[in-house]
Amino acid sequence: MKNLKERILQLKKEKNAVILAHYYQQSDIQDVADYVGDSLGLSQEAMQVRADIIVFAGVHFMAETAKILNPSKKVILPDLNAGCSLADSCPADLFQKFTEAHPDHIVITYVNCSAEVKALTDIVVTSSNAVKIVNSIPKDKPIIFAPDKNLGKYVMEQTGREMLLWDGACVVHEAFSFDKLIQLYKQNPGAQIIAHPESETHILKTACYIGSTAGMIEYVKTNPGNKFIVATEAGILHKMKQEVPDKILIPAPSNEDNTCACSQCGYMKVNTLQKLHDCLLNETPEITVPAHIMKKAYVPIERMLELSK
Repeated sequence: MKNLKERILQLKKEKNAVILAHYYQQSDIQDVADYVGDSLGLSQEAMQVRADIIVFAGVHFMAETAKILNPSKKVILPDLNAGCSLADSCPADLFQKFTEAHPDHIVITYVNCSAEVKALTDIVVTSSNAVKIVNSIPKDKPIIFAPDKNLGKYVMEQTGREMLLWDGACVVHEAFSFDKLIQLYKQNPGAQIIAHPESETHILKTACYIGSTAGMIEYVKTNPGNKFIVATEAGILHKMKQEVPDKILIPAPSNEDNTCACSQCGYMKVNTLQKLHDCLLNETPEITVPAHIMKKAYVPIERMLELSK
């Protein structure tokens, strides 16, 4: 493993490449990345890239976003099978019919969608900035929010805005078991439940804090509490433990009986350190987006980044 990491770092230097990784990636991938972050942070970081090659250790829509922001650079993904259940829940052809049926609505899409869906969008958001951006929309302007209905419901509660929601969801964040969570909480008196807004409403109602992955990490860093039950994909615990090594971090339980007793994204875990090495060595698989889609999709992403300043 050590030699593999060393070879990756050497290849990165030789090829003038940068590795961007999401918090949900395997810990050994996070350890060799130049930047580890959430969707907003990764988008912002992608805008600053000066390297010739971007290795995106995440899922397909994230690599697409990096390509849209850097059309002249080569963007590679360790495994093309690293998809996203939420993005898959919103096919572009069906979404286009949906938006055309409501032509007076501003279309806001969560970044967890395909480049084709982004091209049908007015403004892209992440879980970090969705509330802020929705609040910036004039009150008399109706809004379509897609694809995550759970995040949409949360934003509606926080802003008081009625929105037309697309019926999509993330299987990872809908996998949390409410009964197991309550049982775990009873076994850990004094623990604080923190949750990602992609989770279902009944999970969010148990939480002391609701926020993006970056927001959750900041919360455990700054909160005086010592024990936290973390309701998001378990990969986040690696970075959290680095930031707060003396605190107790417990993954929220899923309905599935698995070895980690947590909720894991199979798509995120498709990427491995070996695949990261191989894709950097061979500079493939490469992410490509049709020029006309890139041009259209760039506009709502740029609006998001501007509104997030």
